[in-house]
Amino acid sequence: MSDSIEKIKCLIIGSGPAGYTAAIYAARADMNPVIYTGMEPGGQLTTTTEVDNFPGYPEGIDGPTMMVQLQQQAERFGTEVRIGMVTAIELSKEHGGWHKATIDNNKEVHAQTVIISTGATAKYLGLPSEQRLRGGGVSACAVCDGFFYRGQDVAIVGAGDTAAEEATYLANICKNVTMLVRKDFMRASKAMQHRVENTPNLTVLYNTEVDEVLGEQVVEGLRTVNNQTGEKTEIPVTGLFIAIGHKPNTDIFKGQLDMDDTGYLITQGKSTKTNLPGVFASGDVQDKEYRQAITAAGSGCMAALDAERYLATLDNH
Repeated sequence: MSDSIEKIKCLIIGSGPAGYTAAIYAARADMNPVIYTGMEPGGQLTTTTEVDNFPGYPEGIDGPTMMVQLQQQAERFGTEVRIGMVTAIELSKEHGGWHKATIDNNKEVHAQTVIISTGATAKYLGLPSEQRLRGGGVSACAVCDGFFYRGQDVAIVGAGDTAAEEATYLANICKNVTMLVRKDFMRASKAMQHRVENTPNLTVLYNTEVDEVLGEQVVEGLRTVNNQTGEKTEIPVTGLFIAIGHKPNTDIFKGQLDMDDTGYLITQGKSTKTNLPGVFASGDVQDKEYRQAITAAGSGCMAALDAERYLATLDNH
């Protein structure tokens, strides 16, 4: 550990829409925020080519450009954006206590407030062809990207409520939707299963997995395999949506912050407050319902305001 420990008012962990929006508000409130970007500067939006549903961009904008602009806006008000990873953290349980974060395993910073915007990582199948075509027809967000495939044939992988919801959403805008379910049953609630069954242009293939995503630059089809018979089939589609869940990036907070059984941070009421004083959570790390850039940005604003009010209580002591 280095000898000199830096002390800051507001530490923001993560650099997606939530983190950068929190930084804009915190900087304007003279909290001198410091952001550590994490492994994926810009968050999930950097893997999204087109963002058409963020208000204020009538022509749409590509994800990486939008995140660069958000960073520039945060920096204009005095945010310090640092490339680095918070590898460990010791959160204080005392009101007014200092939270101790370790950066890249070798530097320690102490913060009066911490805004956690580490997001959630979409789970993928792990096929090289799938990873190669992310942004070229492979997506983990039907609500974000389904619009680009209107009138086309697409496939979706998953068997839970989210997959069923996204499949029926896609069926409203796409020509045909093929749902690939690994087992011989769906995990989705009965109500969602009925919705899938009653959607005429939605076909469910059970015991079916993706063997290969076909196409060089963009998705041109899938080769699927029946895991009972071993039979392989090719399906012509232009889009593949993966809906097998997200993993919130909360491992370093385990044992300190309250989480639900899947690891999402629990916040109090309509606030961004966690169970520890001076620690706030915004964006996908605490939201498994909406998971949109605009809702993440909104909760980032809330976290900065909550942190500002918390700091005001310290000044009064």
